[in-house]
Amino acid sequence: MKKPNTTQSATSVAQRADSGFAYSRPFFEALVDSALSHAKKLGASDAGAEASEGCGLSVSVRKGELENVERNRDKSLGVTVYMGHRRGNASTSDFSGAAIEQTVRAAYDIARFTAEDPMAGLPDSADVVAPTAQRTDLDLFYPWNITSEQAAQLAMRCEAAALQTSQRICNSEGASVSAQQSHFFSAHTHGFRGGYASSRHSLSVSPIAGKGSGMQRDAWYSSMRNATELASPEAVGRYAAERALSRLKARKIATTECAVLFESPLAAGLLGSFVQAISGGALYRKSSFLLDSLGKQVLPKHIDLAEDPFIKGGKGSSPFDDEGVRVQPRQVVQGGRVQGYFLGSYSARKLGMKTTGNAGGSHNLILSSRLTRAGDDLDAMLEKLGTGLFVTELMGSGVNYVTGDYSRGASGFWVEKGRIAFPVQEITIAGNMKTMLKGILAIGSDTYNYGSKTVGSILIDRMKVAGS
Repeated sequence: MKKPNTTQSATSVAQRADSGFAYSRPFFEALVDSALSHAKKLGASDAGAEASEGCGLSVSVRKGELENVERNRDKSLGVTVYMGHRRGNASTSDFSGAAIEQTVRAAYDIARFTAEDPMAGLPDSADVVAPTAQRTDLDLFYPWNITSEQAAQLAMRCEAAALQTSQRICNSEGASVSAQQSHFFSAHTHGFRGGYASSRHSLSVSPIAGKGSGMQRDAWYSSMRNATELASPEAVGRYAAERALSRLKARKIATTECAVLFESPLAAGLLGSFVQAISGGALYRKSSFLLDSLGKQVLPKHIDLAEDPFIKGGKGSSPFDDEGVRVQPRQVVQGGRVQGYFLGSYSARKLGMKTTGNAGGSHNLILSSRLTRAGDDLDAMLEKLGTGLFVTELMGSGVNYVTGDYSRGASGFWVEKGRIAFPVQEITIAGNMKTMLKGILAIGSDTYNYGSKTVGSILIDRMKVAGS
């Protein structure tokens, strides 16, 4: 199965001037300034506010017929008020002057009567990024001026391509197109002012292969900030169909222990579990299997993890974090050793550390191996696996972040001598995340981007596989 090219154009993108927003940046600035001014008048020691707007179109089809058309448009003003170390939050979707004052008053009253938290507060002024230092060249906003009719045609082309791939593709759960965009402006009394617009567009399909009890379903999608970079509907449809066809005649296997290769989209999930374990909330609550891991070897020496918030068009790119704190490229893991956590101001204070600019989550993460070569595609990774399990789907959420215990329902393929032997279903894979992370033998060059995470397929030396 060859993944679709993600540089083929789905349709044209509208001119940036045609933003589709109902509110301008200057309007949002005035709104936020009004909220902050009122908070100060009430006697707040500090305050922050954010005005935002989002809008978009989602269209779904099934079996060649239009199923759903949904247009969304939402707006919000959120206000946070501090009375010393007491904090209150309130929000409204009414932008009138009276509503703004009522919202600020509500946040103020909550702050007056809530319990004091010594760690509560805005980020330190020294950590806040100045307006003149904010990156403006990240290419995050590409509005897609697509009509519901055009979106439906794209979805139908995608589904038709899947159905036409083989006579064994007998049904479909449908195809969909989504065009979404938003913008915001935020400010607080420690000197932060900033905001930007962003977009995210997608195309997906879920075909069904086979008949009766032997039916198999799979799916594929393409998601980009810029619609011209989406894979073509035909490429997405054919690849989704090939994935479903490859799962026909799946069987169980006997319970065993073996090497396991995680397909790149699932490998991004493993990376997500690692990020969760070294994030501030889990660390200060002591609910992580990687407590006190800073400076320690938790991955093999050939593994690195980089974070770069400044990748142009990156899904995790941003000129600052959710608190207005400066962000910068860094090595989170170097040679298998943890060089830094993921912290916002609050969690940093709880841990007696400094914020890493990760309020709101991680930025663009790239997990890599120093052993990976350009030719280490999926076929090469299957050869490295030799005999074992190639996992392409996981079910359930079986990760205990306190102990690291891992147990997930799975399906995929049994591999023998580096070649796929037959599809496998109704199995469970189990292990412990600490052992799994240290047992990473290789990372493929078949990189996949899932949100803010980019990683190739991951080969783990040994896991328990429960079958028949």
